[in-house]
Amino acid sequence: MKKIGLAALMAFSAAVSAQDFIQIKGSDTSVNLVQRLAEVYMETNPNTAIAVTGGGSGVGIAALIANKVQVADASRPMKEKEYAAARENGVIATEIAIGIDALSVVVHHDNPIKSLSMAQVGAIFRGEVTNWKEVGGPNLPISLYGRQPNSGTYVFFQEHVLGNKDYSARMKQMNGNAQIIEAISSDKSSISYVGVGYLFDDKGQLLPGIKVLEISAGDAKPVNPLLKENIQRGDYPIARALYQYTNGKPKGQVKDFITFILSPAGQRVVEEMGFYPVAGKFLENNKKAGF
Repeated sequence: MKKIGLAALMAFSAAVSAQDFIQIKGSDTSVNLVQRLAEVYMETNPNTAIAVTGGGSGVGIAALIANKVQVADASRPMKEKEYAAARENGVIATEIAIGIDALSVVVHHDNPIKSLSMAQVGAIFRGEVTNWKEVGGPNLPISLYGRQPNSGTYVFFQEHVLGNKDYSARMKQMNGNAQIIEAISSDKSSISYVGVGYLFDDKGQLLPGIKVLEISAGDAKPVNPLLKENIQRGDYPIARALYQYTNGKPKGQVKDFITFILSPAGQRVVEEMGFYPVAGKFLENNKKAGF
């Protein structure tokens, strides 16, 4: 029995070593997208095993810095202190944009508000505006929902919408996009922010119970994040890239997988999952990484 067990273990080890194994960790916004991309890729590359897990952009970046994963998913750019920590550990972080997310501000579907300015959204999440009547809505106290600090979405929204100021202490911190959608659909006073790829059901229909607001910046007209042309033209003010970070320029099967992601077939998957294809300055940035 012991000999049979050892033989089975050796056979299993040989099978695993014969495969290329890619471990990817990070952004909860990206996790479903990258899992789907991995599934499609492995259908035509059966000798490659790809494991994709979430945990937040900060968690993924920390794992890359520690050289524990080949790829970190992030819904925000790496910070200079993170680049420095990586260099100290012999990791040269390389940035690749794999898609574009229109970070969407959502409210309960019964809320009559149709649009807000960036300034108004920032004031609401900083706790400076606490009742919907202050921005033209009903006389209801505003219920704030957001992400947790390890989330790249939390950090991006804080930097680009709150002006790097603190969130209101009244904001309820949720574990992920799905939990936020559930909270918004059941709370008539609610407001939150969600990655555009999490707003739709499997049939491409907007999830029930929520309304997506148009957002304006400065003197510009309010912009709908659900229209692809608004994102491609750069009109929507809370659009962001979804990134993957590797140690140095990608090589071998990691490079092949990312090449697939950026191919027409991979970018179709990005769109099927509710996000937008890489465009504009992000294409130029990807060239520096060898794509």
